[in-house]
Amino acid sequence: MEKVVIVTGANSGIGRALCERLLMEDSGLRLCLACRNMQRAEAARSALLTSHSLANVDLLQLDVDSAQSVLCAALEIKARYNRIDFLYLNAGIMPNPQVNVKAFFKGLFSRNVVHMFATAEGLLTQQDLLNSDGLQEVFATNLFGHFLLIRELEPLLCATGHTSRVVWTSSSNARRSAFSMDNIQHRNGSEPYSSSKYASDLLSLALNRHKNSQGLFSSVICPGLVMTNLTYGILPSFMWSLIMPIMYLIRFFTNTFTLTPYNGAEALHWLFLQKPECLDPRAKYHSLTSGLGTNYTQPRQMDIDDEMSEVLFSKLLELEEEVRCKQREERRENAGREAGSQCGGKTTYF
Repeated sequence: MEKVVIVTGANSGIGRALCERLLMEDSGLRLCLACRNMQRAEAARSALLTSHSLANVDLLQLDVDSAQSVLCAALEIKARYNRIDFLYLNAGIMPNPQVNVKAFFKGLFSRNVVHMFATAEGLLTQQDLLNSDGLQEVFATNLFGHFLLIRELEPLLCATGHTSRVVWTSSSNARRSAFSMDNIQHRNGSEPYSSSKYASDLLSLALNRHKNSQGLFSSVICPGLVMTNLTYGILPSFMWSLIMPIMYLIRFFTNTFTLTPYNGAEALHWLFLQKPECLDPRAKYHSLTSGLGTNYTQPRQMDIDDEMSEVLFSKLLELEEEVRCKQREERRENAGREAGSQCGGKTTYF
């Protein structure tokens, strides 16, 4: 029986590289590229089919920043498939990253240069905005939209007699210090990306506690320092041209500089081959690359605890209900306006 694999944010970067690696591993799987931009998704699909002409590659319109888009996409998924084997939650944003230039150059020529590049701690801030649902964009895209998708797809993910996997693309930038349980959307801070990634680490633990008995297993990976569109937006292109040779040199002294999307997808691919019962729910699985370019995966314990993960899970369930209520109200209002418009368009004869 063919495996059904869904990858969010699959049109470029790590998501695209993962799709290529999965098809190289198992050309008989059913792969679904869940993307916001369908033009780019179609280009990614065409490229994959060029290398794997007999592959089954589907496209799905999905914007995890929009609750309505998530709910519509989930309906489409349930109409297409009777189960899901792997759901890779890879889509994410880091909007308008601002670099502390002074801290950057100070760190570039210090003993902390590797840590600075690997975690961006003390280096990056972002400017977050509200989305159409009234949620913070980074929180909605990196965490809540995926949470809502999981909740909608539970009938397929938790099917009787079937084991399914949810895999989160987290980050080494996920830090407890950037996250607050009183401010889970990070409305009053400058590190929404770090906060959202730490929240995904917590949520993965909670999902395992609540859903393992139903056959759903969750894992978290860190792709390492990867050069993608998200990364390139941090600095001007000319600066990357100057820095890249230094980064390849640094890779001889650290294994976290994976640099390419193919290398960064190592842990995602590795998890595809593992039995979920043998994995550590408290570990983040890191993609690592040696100085000579050898890729491998290594688990590292996350800075998380059961109590925090349970509180976050409860808060997300409450927010889910609020969002669903808002969606229902909007549908009723739209239906009322449509009915009023139809009545207004009728001709009455006396």
